[in-house]
Amino acid sequence: MYEQPQRRRRNFAPFVIAIILAGALIVGLRLYVGSNEPSRPRGAEQTKACGDGGIALTVAASSEKAELLREIAAGYNGREVGGRCADVVVETKASGGAMQALARGWDERQDGPRPDVWSPASSGWVTLLQQRAAGNDTGSLVAPDNPSIAKTPLVIAMPKPMAEALGWPGKKLGWSDLLDLSAGSWAKYDHPEWGRFRLGKTNPNFSTSGLNATVGAYFAATGLSGDLSEKNVADPKAREFVRGVERTIVHYGDTTLTFLSNLQRADDAGAGLSYISAVAVEEKSVWDYNQGNPTGDPGTLGKHGKPKVPLVAIYPKEGTLYSDNPYAVLTAPWVDDAKRKVAADFLAYLQAPEQQNRFADSAFRSYEGKAGKLITKANGLLPAGPETTLSPPAPNVLDKVLSSWSDLRKPANVLMVIDVSGSMGADVPGTGGSKLDLAKQAAVNALPQFGPHDKVGLWMFSTKRDGDKDYLELASMNTVNDAQRKRLKAKINGLTPDGGTGLYDTSLAAYRHVRDRHSGDAINAVVFLTDGKNEDTNSVSLKNLLPDLRAESAEESVRMFTIAYGQDADLGVLRQISEATDAAAYDSRKPGSIDQVFTAVVSNF
Repeated sequence: MYEQPQRRRRNFAPFVIAIILAGALIVGLRLYVGSNEPSRPRGAEQTKACGDGGIALTVAASSEKAELLREIAAGYNGREVGGRCADVVVETKASGGAMQALARGWDERQDGPRPDVWSPASSGWVTLLQQRAAGNDTGSLVAPDNPSIAKTPLVIAMPKPMAEALGWPGKKLGWSDLLDLSAGSWAKYDHPEWGRFRLGKTNPNFSTSGLNATVGAYFAATGLSGDLSEKNVADPKAREFVRGVERTIVHYGDTTLTFLSNLQRADDAGAGLSYISAVAVEEKSVWDYNQGNPTGDPGTLGKHGKPKVPLVAIYPKEGTLYSDNPYAVLTAPWVDDAKRKVAADFLAYLQAPEQQNRFADSAFRSYEGKAGKLITKANGLLPAGPETTLSPPAPNVLDKVLSSWSDLRKPANVLMVIDVSGSMGADVPGTGGSKLDLAKQAAVNALPQFGPHDKVGLWMFSTKRDGDKDYLELASMNTVNDAQRKRLKAKINGLTPDGGTGLYDTSLAAYRHVRDRHSGDAINAVVFLTDGKNEDTNSVSLKNLLPDLRAESAEESVRMFTIAYGQDADLGVLRQISEATDAAAYDSRKPGSIDQVFTAVVSNF
């Protein structure tokens, strides 16, 4: 017991659906739907109880639990550990992003405050770190054993009427029950008004669910129930199977918070059954959504009404994976003995009954996997589930699975639209460059994320760039081969600032440009970066713009992912533009964040 110290099977074809439905243990980059600016204090802004002589322990935590950990840390800070005052500072860091940062050596200028403890959503990321670090000079950064602080299983979240149409809760359901439906429509279940079965999937480079989904695809391709090998991953037939599964995705997301927030907006508009039919999320996320709080932030709980159409959790009868939230104390040189003592003390504090009750109050299960009082049928959750759990493959195989995804994923048709108005020429203090310089660098750095199956084009805009048009095409939407990549890089690097901001006309023109080149076999999208507000007085109005951005059907949709760049960017308007297309608005009002934001945007493709 923790003492309070002094105050200071064989048939795995059903996993086909797992791949498509996997959307999330909410561990991607910070949520950028509407704004990626946190609603509560972060990092250095958190209240500390110790002075300069204290010990500060930095914990990098995945987004679904970071806010809760901050609240718990606030009650811990100021404790005496080893004769010194101790503070814990919690930083939000995507599990995949943290793994990559640690594997390459962690650059605080790029990656944020260096952690002493890492708590991703799943131990799978620790496994990947061990695999990646073994191949460079960083050595082993984590110990073999990293205890859990709370658990929550992956479930299939479905609007309740849809789940009931399939037999929930009395019937045991799984991937196999949804396999046929994924290729057809709800008409099979006497609900033609619901249209086709719409599915989503997150990017496995950042999201635990996306990673696990890709693993499941290979299990389905090989018919294995375990012992997946590198040979299996390299097998041409298996790869072609995985490629075929990826082609069924509606669109990727950096986190499932994108899907859940869009679903909330659809529900607010009385269209909760029209946006998406199913998405795999953490069990706790079903509870969060049903409270009107899809972000899971304790600080926003109760600020939005509960949905008209709630979600329920389906626990796959074939088995599922747990998000076990490991607590990994880094073995890096900067983590000294004093910090290790604080880390051990804070772990004991987290696993103590009082704090475990706080996890239960957020619909987590205990670190031992026990369901709490919120895991009830009334909340759309079943405490008896899941009956079977699954484990990821060996580290080297898991690494191969992740690296194969970039070649097998669904292709994208993307138009990049970059603001070159005069204000983009303003210097950014401390960087040695202008806003446009940083934006150009971020755009160029994002180009390698596009593959040979993608098509990417480039526009610039300000005012009157092509006669009366506020925009000018610099590179048409063509396949990203070496020549196109070179062309895009050259055109981006050649951008210079001039003129006003023709935001509305350019938005509409870009949307229509991609719509007219729409491909049913690709993700069709616009990446739209601006640092200002609409300054073209002769343009279409916002009131008339928004209806024209709404597709007549989900199959014809073009998603506009907008980036509010700099303090003067009209984030509210950009949010409306993105929401009209069921996409996300990203907040880069701190210009130095543009590189990370651009990476997050491109993770949708």
